[in-house]
Amino acid sequence: QVQLVESGGGLVQAGGSLRLSCTASGRTLNLYTMGWLRQAPGKEREFVASINWRESGTYYADSVKGRFTVSRDNGKNAVYLQMNSLKPEDTAVYYCAASVTGWGIGAGDFNYWGQGTQVTVSS
Repeated sequence: QVQLVESGGGLVQAGGSLRLSCTASGRTLNLYTMGWLRQAPGKEREFVASINWRESGTYYADSVKGRFTVSRDNGKNAVYLQMNSLKPEDTAVYYCAASVTGWGIGAGDFNYWGQGTQVTVSS
């Protein structure tokens, strides 16, 4: 089992920045990919970004490319999402997720989920 705890959400004006953090605990030696997904009210959960835990490699949704950056600190078992140039359409609950089975680029690829942190971008 892998446990994930997110932090860093909040309210920000359009054009602003936020940094989300996620710390993993438990069977972290089995991690393959860490990622971020989000779910806005009335919408399905959608993929945002992911990072390979063992080798180099990141993947982003087209909607956040050039604005969001995912990074990791293996020593701290942590993954981060730096969000710049935020837009009102980025408003959602953001979930940290982990895959122990392979590369994760979609909601169905992840095995473990955090509780989520709210990000609200005002216009």
